[in-house]
Amino acid sequence: MSETLIDTEAKSDKADEASVRGRPAAGQDPVKRDQIMEGARRVFMDKGFDAASMNDVTREAGVSKGTIYVYFDNKEELFEALVEEERCKIFQNLYEVLDREDNLRDVLEDFGMALSYKITSDKVVMAQRTVIGAAERIPELGLRFYEEGPKKGHAKVEAFLNRAVAKGLLEISDVDLAAYQLSELCMAGLLRQRLYGYRRQSPPEHEIRHVVRSGVDVFLKAYGTEVFTAQDRARRKA
Repeated sequence: MSETLIDTEAKSDKADEASVRGRPAAGQDPVKRDQIMEGARRVFMDKGFDAASMNDVTREAGVSKGTIYVYFDNKEELFEALVEEERCKIFQNLYEVLDREDNLRDVLEDFGMALSYKITSDKVVMAQRTVIGAAERIPELGLRFYEEGPKKGHAKVEAFLNRAVAKGLLEISDVDLAAYQLSELCMAGLLRQRLYGYRRQSPPEHEIRHVVRSGVDVFLKAYGTEVFTAQDRARRKA
């Protein structure tokens, strides 16, 4: 039997022993993994992907080098895990409002508020900068982030608009483009200022609401039908 096989069996025995004793096996402790991830988050957002090192992460997370390599083979794997976690947090529950059957204007405004508030928040802006900074070095990472996050979200907006078209509330020749236009109108001027650091703090709620209401109004004036206009006018009078 080779030394490699003996070593592998020994590790397996230790993992089984740890499991029997109620302790997580090596690399399976969620608390320790979260500790590493939190340290990595601070390091990557402070230094960026290229300047950060695994040594930086071990110091920030307060773990040994041996421990961090039990969970992640290298910096790229750690960064990808962090990006995946951030993506899930950013887009979780963001599009639920589009499942409502309320007044069209109310749904669009509530969606716009949720989208603009989250995307321009400190944490999400930093996460976007980090992903953009690493996309050239790890292009597949940026591709996966977009496909699993913004692209899937876009499809949900598109589906919502298609339902509104089917109800006769909207008339849109290019729903794919209109879905992008809606998102851009709800963040007009805010996201770019945040990404470039022109605006240091998240926009206040009253400003976001002003931008969103104006954007939704422009969108509905462009695509709203007479059916929608009549319903909207009746709603305002009620």
